[in-house]
Amino acid sequence: MPEILFACLHRPNRSPSQRYRFEQYINYLEKQGYSSSFSYLLNEHDDKVFYAPGHYFGKGVILLKSVSKRLAEVFFKRLPPVVFVQRECFMLGSAFFEKRFAKRSRLIFDFDDSIWLQQVSEGNKKLAFLKNAGKTKDIIRAAHLVIAGNEYLASYARNYNTQVVIIPSTIDTDKYAVKEVSEKENIVIGWSGSFSTIAHFESAVEALQILKNKYGNRLSFIVIGDPAYYNEPLSIKGMPWNAATEVEDLHRFDIGIMPLPDDEWTRGKCGMKGLQYMAAGIPTVMSPVGVNKEIIQDGENGFLADTTGEWVEKLSRLIESVELRKKFSLNGRKTIEEKYSVIANRGKYLDAVKSVMIKDPNKYSGVC
Repeated sequence: MPEILFACLHRPNRSPSQRYRFEQYINYLEKQGYSSSFSYLLNEHDDKVFYAPGHYFGKGVILLKSVSKRLAEVFFKRLPPVVFVQRECFMLGSAFFEKRFAKRSRLIFDFDDSIWLQQVSEGNKKLAFLKNAGKTKDIIRAAHLVIAGNEYLASYARNYNTQVVIIPSTIDTDKYAVKEVSEKENIVIGWSGSFSTIAHFESAVEALQILKNKYGNRLSFIVIGDPAYYNEPLSIKGMPWNAATEVEDLHRFDIGIMPLPDDEWTRGKCGMKGLQYMAAGIPTVMSPVGVNKEIIQDGENGFLADTTGEWVEKLSRLIESVELRKKFSLNGRKTIEEKYSVIANRGKYLDAVKSVMIKDPNKYSGVC
């Protein structure tokens, strides 16, 4: 049975990027005759240390352990015919490990953000000099196939590799029940993200405050993903993201929003928040940035809003019209099922693996 090694940073079901990019395809690939194994660097305890401020000794221990693991893999252990790397297989330094994997196996590289730009977690700002965002182009050069989450990312990758395919970030629609939209007096506008993207939500606060002044107690707001967030004028206390209640929490929204600034980083994003809202049947309003303009057909399956005036006008229309909310709920879910679901894209993943798989994997030794 041909085998794929997924070499990544995080344990299964920890990272949204891993989950929505490849983890939810593993069962399908196994049903098609492929076995898989995981090699991740950060366990649950390591997570708490590595992304917290300080703890430099503990972080040093984690890095030494991670280096040892990757060195053993790329030099001594038997490797399967295909190694799949999502974003990077080691958190610091150069593309050394990815290049070594590519010498011994067929390397598939997947990415879903503009990761060639420097981005460092808040807890590791002082260690930013150890990061090397420039290694992204070196990984792309080394890969036998590059999977990009959208055309913007694919365009970057084509500067360094001709073997590039686009597979969007997708939703497992079997796990996303559709919320029933009905006539109601009180409307909840919601946003889901993380502490690292709360500034994107803040960019819409001016419009939300105007709406609050207009509709008063008829309107309330929910922020998921940053439990430290607090906005007194809008009566918002952020709540944590919870994998077990993710869809249930989204169903508290009557309208989902995805505001974004327009810059090089956000143009590389894959619209995940909006896709989640739409999969759950939640009427969605997004900024017209990057792939959002492909996902949303303005006025048909959602709204695109740029200026504060547009956010106020379009959210007002949704607040006041249950028929419009029903239309966006139905058409948004249909968009996900047809273009951004696991079912609609799993054949592309299978084709990607087949395209790099050597003809007789049983003859492959994976030995240096």
